[in-house]
Amino acid sequence: MGKRSLAFNKELAAKILFALSASAAIIAVGLICVFLFVQGLPAIWNIGVINFLTGTVWQPTWNPPLYGILPMIVGSLYVMAGAILFGVPIGIFAAVFMAKFCPRPIYKVLKLAINLLAGIPSVVYGYFGMVILVPFVRENFGGNGNSILTASILLGMMILPTIISISESAIRAISSEIYEGAVALGASHERATFRVVLPAAKSGVMASIILGIGRAVGETMAVRMVAGNQAILRMPHEFLSGARTLTANVVLELGDAYGDHRAALIATGVVLFVFIMLINALFSMLKKKDGV
Repeated sequence: MGKRSLAFNKELAAKILFALSASAAIIAVGLICVFLFVQGLPAIWNIGVINFLTGTVWQPTWNPPLYGILPMIVGSLYVMAGAILFGVPIGIFAAVFMAKFCPRPIYKVLKLAINLLAGIPSVVYGYFGMVILVPFVRENFGGNGNSILTASILLGMMILPTIISISESAIRAISSEIYEGAVALGASHERATFRVVLPAAKSGVMASIILGIGRAVGETMAVRMVAGNQAILRMPHEFLSGARTLTANVVLELGDAYGDHRAALIATGVVLFVFIMLINALFSMLKKKDGV
């Protein structure tokens, strides 16, 4: 009886420990939400939702100050779109190659390189962008090099480890019977991989894209170093023009901000948070629509 009671107590303690561990992430997200919305929503209300979201002038030092974040929203969208165009196709094709085509000796080297890419700090990526990518874009595409295009290429490189690793795991998780069935019906190795196995791994691939987009939207330091960050905000109109993103604006000004200026920066964080939530909701809707 005593052994059964001891085993029951251990099982109960384990369940409680696992429940607390699982709820830690939910509690952390909840606390962040409370902080952002309590601090940021009053500022958005005082500024005016329309003025805040559609205003094109950000001048906290004017009297009265103006807080319009539309150029930063557009800049963030441009940089995110460019990173997706550059990083997602390369990441998915690399994952397919590593899962289905890569020889074992080469696979070990590629896997090590991808793990190293995932561990490189953002500031190192930013320095690489300043030294290599900015001159390359300036000499080959025009402009001064500090542009949306440069930031997009750099962010595309930064999201590659996430997309490749998760997509490869999703592809490897597909049962070999699915692939073998396609081959038995006459499909070639390439056709079975791209027409059968890759669609079957759609859920994991989409999850990798969502996580990659989350990093692209939330990246601060590297984008700040290569995107331009004009002192006077202008509406981005092409990929060779500079831009200031929402995250870069917060990190540039939060250290010296106080009062309404600080509240407006926190409100910018609220917009960014809602933006990421909308992206996740959109992908969830697409997954349900496709039956994934």
